Amino acid sequence: MSRRRAHIAMIGIPVVSHVLPSLEIIRELVARGHRVTYANDPAVAGLIATTGAEFVPCGSVLPVADNNWPDDPIAAMSLFLDDAVQALPRLRAAYEDDPADLYLYDIGAYAARALAEARNRPLMQLSPTFVAWQGYDQEVAAHLWRLPGADAYRTRFTRWLDECGASTTDMDAFCGRPARTLALIPRAMQPHADQVDTDTVTFVGSCHGARADEGGWTRPADAENVLLISLGSAYTRRPEFYRQCLAAYGDLPGWHVVLQIGKYTDPRDLGDIPPNVEVHSWVPQLAILEQADAFVTHAGMGGSGEGLLTGVPMIAAPQGAEQFANADRLVELGVARRVDTADATAETLLTTLRELVADPEVGHRSALLRAEARAEGGTSRAADLIEEALG
Repeated sequence: MSRRRAHIAMIGIPVVSHVLPSLEIIRELVARGHRVTYANDPAVAGLIATTGAEFVPCGSVLPVADNNWPDDPIAAMSLFLDDAVQALPRLRAAYEDDPADLYLYDIGAYAARALAEARNRPLMQLSPTFVAWQGYDQEVAAHLWRLPGADAYRTRFTRWLDECGASTTDMDAFCGRPARTLALIPRAMQPHADQVDTDTVTFVGSCHGARADEGGWTRPADAENVLLISLGSAYTRRPEFYRQCLAAYGDLPGWHVVLQIGKYTDPRDLGDIPPNVEVHSWVPQLAILEQADAFVTHAGMGGSGEGLLTGVPMIAAPQGAEQFANADRLVELGVARRVDTADATAETLLTTLRELVADPEVGHRSALLRAEARAEGGTSRAADLIEEALG
């Protein structure tokens, strides 16, 4: 039991890559005796239920069911604002007679911050990706506000802040650096890490645990090497990429291959599956990485972090969003090679794997960064810091 049992509320969005990073923290807080409620869309209720938290249904209008996100960044940002506008009344109703002692919230859950500020309750952001640094506004954000539709978006966001009762009514401040953030990523993945305000941001690294609910994985006795191929949870409708991987690594002597294809690809579209390859829609990724020798990843922040945590050399095949920057960062760190989808022929994929595992410097850097990632504290440190925020 912790020094004080508290009601801690976590408020998130139903994007799997945003839900998974914090689940072990929630599980740990429950194990320490806290009452934890978790508000999110019913689509991810099954993931949350495994932590022991009380699920609070709060429907979302984000396009996660069909993964149909707009390419235009202002349009994408508008979807998160739409989601916050419709979520806030539901959250108010859910927590009106049951306020939390502390509100935790995902970076995309704007309504959570508005709710906590209106109630004058402490809050802490849990970031599953990189955070802003000194100069971020000028280097990255400024160009967004020059795009078509940006002025209308800012006007609508500001109006919502004026109406919702939040104490932070400036949009840039509201969406910018919160007073307290736990970055659930290795510091090594953070751009301009030396320019991040460490008075408000703490890097705790990837937060892992037993994950018994995900199931285990046993390395075949005859596997000299294991290769995991996974493009995460969102950008998985890539049958041609998978076919090239099968052509490259199928029947490769000494290699056992685990291929995760997600829920958007039909296994029948892959053709004949070589005997050294197992294909799944979902796998216990961390359990496999703990036993793997190489990892073909989309370079999402979750996959990148788990690759560093387990010290597995990576082939980064970015598919969208921040994955291109992450892929470049992994290459810069000396633990990966980047192969873009357009260049991902069977010949290129095979050559890249051979070069990757034969490079002793990659092995050395992977081991070094593995030690650094594990020293950041992960789940237990995150839970300690959350308990400190309770006072």
